[in-house]
Amino acid sequence: MSDEETKPARKPLGLKRSVDAGEVKQTFSHGRTNKVAVEVKRRRKLVKPGEAPAPEPTPEPAPEPAPVAEAPKKAAPKKPAPAAETPQERVARLQREAEEERLRLAEEARKRDDKAAKKAAEDEKKRAEENRKAEEEAEKRAVDEAKVEAEAPAADDAVEVPDQADEGTPTPAPRKFTPVARPEPKRPEKKKKEEKPARGAPTGGKDKRRSGKLTVTRALNEDEGRRARSLAALKRAREKERRLHGGPAAPREKQVRDVVVPEAITVQELANRMAEKGADLVKALFNMGMMVTVNQTIDQDTAELLVEEFGHNITRVSESDVDIDTSEDQDPEETLKARPPVVTIMGHVDHGKTSLLDALRGTDVTKGEAGGITQHIGAYQIQTKDKHKITFLDTPGHEAFTEMRARGANVTDIVVLVVAADDGIMPQTIEAINHTKAAGVPMIVAINKIDKPEANPDNIRNRLLEHEVIVEKMSGDVQDVEVSAKAGTGLDELIEKILLQAELLELKARPDRDAEATVIEAQLDKGRGPVATVLVTRGTLKRGDTFVVGTESGRVRALIDDKGKQVKEAGPSTPVEVLGLGGVPGAGDQMTVVENEQRAREVAAYRQEKATEKRTALAPTSFDTMFNNLASNVIEFPLLVKADVQGSVEAITTALHNLSNDDIKVRVLHAGVGAITESDVTLAAASNAPIIGFNVRPNAKARDLVKRDGVEMKYYDVIYHLTEEIAKEMAGELGPERIEHVVGRAEVKQVFPAGKKDKAAGLLVLEGAIRKGLHARLTREDVIVSATTIASLRRFKDDVDEVRAGLECGVVLEDTNDIKPGDNLEVFEVEERERTL
Repeated sequence: MSDEETKPARKPLGLKRSVDAGEVKQTFSHGRTNKVAVEVKRRRKLVKPGEAPAPEPTPEPAPEPAPVAEAPKKAAPKKPAPAAETPQERVARLQREAEEERLRLAEEARKRDDKAAKKAAEDEKKRAEENRKAEEEAEKRAVDEAKVEAEAPAADDAVEVPDQADEGTPTPAPRKFTPVARPEPKRPEKKKKEEKPARGAPTGGKDKRRSGKLTVTRALNEDEGRRARSLAALKRAREKERRLHGGPAAPREKQVRDVVVPEAITVQELANRMAEKGADLVKALFNMGMMVTVNQTIDQDTAELLVEEFGHNITRVSESDVDIDTSEDQDPEETLKARPPVVTIMGHVDHGKTSLLDALRGTDVTKGEAGGITQHIGAYQIQTKDKHKITFLDTPGHEAFTEMRARGANVTDIVVLVVAADDGIMPQTIEAINHTKAAGVPMIVAINKIDKPEANPDNIRNRLLEHEVIVEKMSGDVQDVEVSAKAGTGLDELIEKILLQAELLELKARPDRDAEATVIEAQLDKGRGPVATVLVTRGTLKRGDTFVVGTESGRVRALIDDKGKQVKEAGPSTPVEVLGLGGVPGAGDQMTVVENEQRAREVAAYRQEKATEKRTALAPTSFDTMFNNLASNVIEFPLLVKADVQGSVEAITTALHNLSNDDIKVRVLHAGVGAITESDVTLAAASNAPIIGFNVRPNAKARDLVKRDGVEMKYYDVIYHLTEEIAKEMAGELGPERIEHVVGRAEVKQVFPAGKKDKAAGLLVLEGAIRKGLHARLTREDVIVSATTIASLRRFKDDVDEVRAGLECGVVLEDTNDIKPGDNLEVFEVEERERTL
């Protein structure tokens, strides 16, 4: 018998089952059946240490599978070693032969693996085809059984269909048909179905029962790993296939945009609006002959060329469209609701404005702690006994705060003019009356300090007639009330008159809209940053709103009312402190809530640009202007101003500029809010300028710099003292004032030689007298020839001290010989006085 006949027959490639397997026949509705292979696993028995485990029943011997691998091929015969071979050649030969043998074995292993994989794929395909045919046959049987069920008569006994599975036929036979009357046969437990291994899934030769606890997540992940590829893998496969067959990806369709272009825009901003690269725009401009960078500004026409070059549509807007103008935005009448009146208290210094306001705050029935009180323009709200709210603004009375009072009059509804009964009408009282008339606001006169014995209210009423303020007692239309802030008399009557006036005005505002407010005061707080006290004019200001105020933008981080408590929102006529500003705004600036931060930054940047243009327009722009300024004899007095609030900064700057005259001019190098910092000291040292601190002090580092650089520091808390001292310093910078008094005039009749070099002039005194040693001007045809002094005075060869009008004399002038007959001599003396500004 040959070797081929003795070899056992080959079996298909497969894995040896580690457990016994059986088959369970499942029945489903509509006559469907299925055969399931069930694994019968051995039970693991736990025994105590030292005991021998019970003998397990011996399983039936399973037929040994045929070996899969082919018979190993005979190794290639080794080449005989050459006769004369050195040890080095021998080592090299052995290494080469070992490498060839390794490559040969690797190639054989690869072929075996390829063949096994091909065989497994064919078996899998065959099983899938068998399953598909079995499913089609089951569906066909289900249809046939449904037809038979519809035609069969109702009976209790079951009609048996012979099972053809025992006859050895390959196709599965239909199951036993059971009429509706009989109960359904028991189905196999679902657990057995779950224990069925996935068809074609490799076991890896390892029992999964010993691989740890099986969790839901782990089971799902294993199932997912076997069945589906990840989305990223599918994308990579598609991209690879597209690259192999279709070449490069198809170009995307260009998106055409509507680009809004203002009058001036930077190249980078235009690129952002077009969704293009900034470098591409710079390249296009380079091709047009313009050498620009991405940060340079281009005009609207150039931007239009670029937009059309890149295939977009342009929308032109002017710079004024960027800014917010709320003057034309009127609310419908039906949306308006009643709001509290805003009352501004005005008057002269020390006439009791703040005392009256404190007394009115004492009448507040909901008064809490007195936190959040401002010492400049204060804004407070009280609630009366009738549940009515009134907002009060307190303005300082000094003349330097004219602008602050003017802003107070512009945001107010009613003005309470406080006049002291013992003092009368004063300059700031008249100024407040003028502001009130200019704003067109109704006025209530509060005659204060009536508790004093020298008080005369009727005199005040009469004096008000001089300024066209006619009170009701004098048959006019202006309400007046006699009050005493100290004694607390007349306060209820004043509140009644305010509410009556407010009722006549019918004050209304729309609360359900984006808020608008006016900045009453702003300051830089050390712990909270920029803080602004605002008065809401319409709408409701909420925490989290994005706003723009003046040249600053921000987001409302917190709202604090006049009692120091945080609130979530503030309605019309409500004063609140706002935290979250980007910088300190100017007092009187309008705060407007906008839709998003981008819009707020855009408006703030536009306003900053306009403010910079306005400042640079005032600066000298030509060489002629600069040289004229240099040639002028005006002395500059440089200063640095730092104050606690914005209103004080404005007031101090205005007052200092008013001290300037034709001889000396104040130059404010820097004016800001907050403590004096190192940069302020450095600037002052470089400019040799004093630093004026109003209610502020330098920090620790700034104090060290002040000592090191010797910078002059001036601290003030009253604006009177500040202006007086600065005026004295400016006067001292100019020196004493020189005043000329003309003593006499004379005419040159004849010129004589006097000594080797000097000349003597024969004069006829026309006016006054000529005295020796006085200053003199020699004029020729009303043009000054020289300014000199009289060195010698003679009459008939005698030295004299004085020659009066109508007489003749001879004089020798100091340091000049340019004298001709017909010249005029003017003699004067100089008086020096202390200069005042």
